Amino acid sequence: MNLGVISLGCDKATVDSERLVGELVGHGARVVRELENADVVLVNTCGFIDAAKRESIEAILEATALKREGRVRAVVAVGCLVQRYRDELRSEIPEVDLFLGFSELHKLAPELAARGLIADPVAGHPGVRQYLGDGAHVRYLKISEGCDHGCAFCAIPLMRGKHRSEPLERLVREARLLEAQGAREINLVAQDLGHFGRDLGRDGPQLPDLLEALLRETGVPWFRLLYVYSAGLTDRLVDLIAREPRIVPYLDMPIQHASDRILERMRRPERRDTIRAKVAWLRDAIPDLALRTTTIVGFPGETDDDFRALCDLADELRFERLGVFPYSEQEGTRAAEFPDDVPDDVKRARQEELTELQRGISEERLARYVGRETDVLVDAVADPDREGATHVGRVPWQADDVDGVTHIERGGWAEPGTLVRARIHSNEDYDFRAVALDGRSRG
Repeated sequence: MNLGVISLGCDKATVDSERLVGELVGHGARVVRELENADVVLVNTCGFIDAAKRESIEAILEATALKREGRVRAVVAVGCLVQRYRDELRSEIPEVDLFLGFSELHKLAPELAARGLIADPVAGHPGVRQYLGDGAHVRYLKISEGCDHGCAFCAIPLMRGKHRSEPLERLVREARLLEAQGAREINLVAQDLGHFGRDLGRDGPQLPDLLEALLRETGVPWFRLLYVYSAGLTDRLVDLIAREPRIVPYLDMPIQHASDRILERMRRPERRDTIRAKVAWLRDAIPDLALRTTTIVGFPGETDDDFRALCDLADELRFERLGVFPYSEQEGTRAAEFPDDVPDDVKRARQEELTELQRGISEERLARYVGRETDVLVDAVADPDREGATHVGRVPWQADDVDGVTHIERGGWAEPGTLVRARIHSNEDYDFRAVALDGRSRG
């Protein structure tokens, strides 16, 4: 069976797709890049915001169009959108053969086997997680599922349920597999990394225990922590990040807003002063730390004064990077019941203003790294004539996909996944330019 895959949404969804595909490959499936050459198309949908919902529906319709043309024999849809709107989708798009929610994913292989599309799952090999991208040196390890936070704007608990930690031993095995497949950077992801282990009992492992096990049992050079609520940043965790060079000095800590009134309405646990104190502590404790955060503008009831408070705190704390998202109403959440939504044009204007403010802040904050000698993880070979560089990569203070890149000059020849020693000589906005140091690559 030829398998085509459309994986949409966040990095956590990418992990889900790779695990599902691994199972199917274990039963004889072959992954193909061109959907028109597939016997089965698997669409992993996203239902987080309206734009993602539209993209997911368009992807499903693309797959069903190929089925009508006789090229594809079956279409399967899974993921967040299916979990929330399966009955509506089944009614509107009956050409889809299987809609599977999160509690039904174990049925995927048996259902395809019953249709004669793959080998009998009982007889097949269980399979291993498959890489679906273009560069296996950067991978994601999802350490838990679901969320116990009650943020008023977020539908994740409605789609993925309550928080559930993965067993530590299973995560270590998966990390070792990713390393064997070429991983040089593993990004730990979850709805909140800091919640890891809270459901495993009083004596169960916590996030620092998992990190120590990953460091001990693998040789992966870079581990990165993405999306940690401030409450999960304990002394033990911060001390570990500060002293362990294989955990890059980078944290993604969402604050969402800076007005106490809006934070309370969002049902966020932080307040303006606690955010200030946490940022000061982190920067004092972790040398050269790069802090990324995310914010929402245009939340129902947000006034000009509330927005000004957000801009003022961004200017004061000067995060290395700050993502700005306009509020998007999500059915079933508390915020969807609020009557005082902000007009879309105001949301867009506020997003543009804060984004432009942050652009200058990021350029100023990242300038302090200029002159530093550092490792650069090569992501791709560049065209020197077009880009003025031999390679494109990232320094420890740049996360994959969401941050800027580093252009490496005079890098000779290095494969993607190679760590090249280089000296940063300039920065612009979110990007760096660096010169490779002769003979200083680490394979």
